[in-house]
Amino acid sequence: MSFRITGISPSAYQPLYGLSDEELAVRGAIRYVVDHKPGYPDRVEMREGEVGETVLLVNHFSQLADNPYRASHAIFVREGAVAAYDAVDEVPEVMRGRLLSLRAFDQYDMMVDADVTDGNHIETTIERFFSNPAVRYIHVHNAKRGCYSGRVDR
Repeated sequence: MSFRITGISPSAYQPLYGLSDEELAVRGAIRYVVDHKPGYPDRVEMREGEVGETVLLVNHFSQLADNPYRASHAIFVREGAVAAYDAVDEVPEVMRGRLLSLRAFDQYDMMVDADVTDGNHIETTIERFFSNPAVRYIHVHNAKRGCYSGRVDR
């Protein structure tokens, strides 16, 4: 069964690129210089930040539904990221080797299933969720810190 994984659009965060630390703070964001890898996963390009790059820690609404599952959490965005990851039947390395929480949603943005899996076996959980015709899309989160990781569609 085919699936498509996408990163977030950078458009909401591009206006933050290049702002001073003080200007970022007013907007609720913090700049970090990547000092080790892994540890700063960019949610636009779906890759680990490289040592020396800058990333912004921002709040991201991963679930905009007007229901109890509306959700936001902190994520990293590489300062300068311009193109969102978009691939069919490929899992980005940033998801591999991490403990992941997958949450399946229906057409009403209501959660219909959820599970935790090792990122090296994410395809099995995706396939199981999509075997249920009610599942419209899946949100992937890092299980330990809860950060949104990406979206999976049929």
